[in-house]
Amino acid sequence: MIQGVPVPDREQRTITDAQWNDAQVIWDFHQMGHEPRPCSAAICLGSHDLGAATFAARQYHAGLFPVLVFSGGNSPTTADLYPRGEAVHFREHALDLGVPDSAILLEPNAGNTGQNITFSRDVLLGAGVEVGSVMLIAMPYMERRAYATCRKVWPEADVVCASDPLDFADYVKSIGDERLVIDTMVGDLQRVIEYPKLGFAIEQEVPDEVLAAYERLLHAGFDSRLFKS
Repeated sequence: MIQGVPVPDREQRTITDAQWNDAQVIWDFHQMGHEPRPCSAAICLGSHDLGAATFAARQYHAGLFPVLVFSGGNSPTTADLYPRGEAVHFREHALDLGVPDSAILLEPNAGNTGQNITFSRDVLLGAGVEVGSVMLIAMPYMERRAYATCRKVWPEADVVCASDPLDFADYVKSIGDERLVIDTMVGDLQRVIEYPKLGFAIEQEVPDEVLAAYERLLHAGFDSRLFKS
């Protein structure tokens, strides 16, 4: 948490227009704006949002990559939702959407974004896939952190970030929990800011208006997804 931020008001429940505007600023910053293009392979990062697997299947059917890795074990926020692991459930969803089993690789052990990428790289190499470029598919507000992590742990790969092109309001509706989405976006921004200091990601410039929106949302109590250093 940034020094000087007052103790949050944990009792607040109503999301004000100003807070929605701040969340929109952070949402926009998290997205890299990369144009999807053909890549050697794709990695779909596990999460609570099955929509990432749906989008990955669409990108496969569009011919943007020949092989797709689903990566992710379990986390406290997904263990009940995906009891056999994020990657396993995402793979099954992609199979239901017509992605052939021969095009899917499974990485069922990762517990964080760095592991998602490094373990998936090892799975691809083990399968004999030569990777010059990789498409990282994640939740829309995870694009920037995924990019920064990949540039740190796999710097030789040409990285393209992609996510379902929903606007902020539609994404919130698709998840059905507005506070969870805002809390998680704030938590991801904290990681974008702090992880380079810990050696987990490359540093990225965060505009002043994004930092100001972040501080206001922290003050308002949107802090349930912060990591403790």
